[in-house]
Amino acid sequence: MATRVSIQGYEGSFHQVAAQQFFGKQVEVIPCDTFREVIRIAGSKKESDGGVMAIENSIAGSILPNYNLLQKSNLRVVGEVYLQIKQNLLANPGVQLEDIREVHSHPMAILQCIDYLEKYNWKLVETEDTALSAKHIHQKRHRHAAAIASKLAADLFELNVLTPNIHTMKNNYTRFLVLKREDLVAPVAGANKASVNFHTDHSRGSLARVLSRIADGGINLSKLQSFPIPGSDWEYSFHADMEFDSLEQFESIIAAIKPLTAALQVYGIYKNGRTP
Repeated sequence: MATRVSIQGYEGSFHQVAAQQFFGKQVEVIPCDTFREVIRIAGSKKESDGGVMAIENSIAGSILPNYNLLQKSNLRVVGEVYLQIKQNLLANPGVQLEDIREVHSHPMAILQCIDYLEKYNWKLVETEDTALSAKHIHQKRHRHAAAIASKLAADLFELNVLTPNIHTMKNNYTRFLVLKREDLVAPVAGANKASVNFHTDHSRGSLARVLSRIADGGINLSKLQSFPIPGSDWEYSFHADMEFDSLEQFESIIAAIKPLTAALQVYGIYKNGRTP
């Protein structure tokens, strides 16, 4: 039976590309309108085996509400995917560049490709999703419209790639977290990264002491994101992504910093997904 995971967006979205990169092309995706729905379905034994959720982008930065969703969920991080976002101009078979009068896509995708689009006198039509735009172009058999979407969307909806890689910023990556329920989590072979949430008391230098212990232990802190604690008097919790050489090294550091924190939770221990 194929693995079933929830994703934000429609079939053909970059979330599905990320899911296929981690689980393989046979993975079955459950499209969701919102990230909240992704988390809900990922946590349901009856509906899925987990979920894939974007957490940050190399240009736009962190998706802060998603950290909060993760914190409140019963899910654990079992992996990550760094996906290069490649936007393509798609059209129905037989349609040529000179036939196009309008281009449909999500506003962010249009913005990412604006240098290319400004070369043409096309009407730009904003939609709710890149992959959905591709699907509509296919369903309506448009002869004078194109979509901006992934290569996967082209394959799914039988569209031709008129122009590949039309995005302006070529070094645009989105990081996705792979999430599973705690009862499905097994030790990850070769794990060298962990996501941790902690908060300190209000005493002077409390955060500095935690960070010094992490640095002294030889662990690379690849991400540190602060969040205000609701209802507190200007207190913050911190999401930390830690990269380490061995599980023993990580466990030693957690033992060392736990007494220095008011609360500490390990979201997951997994393998670094960044390509070399």
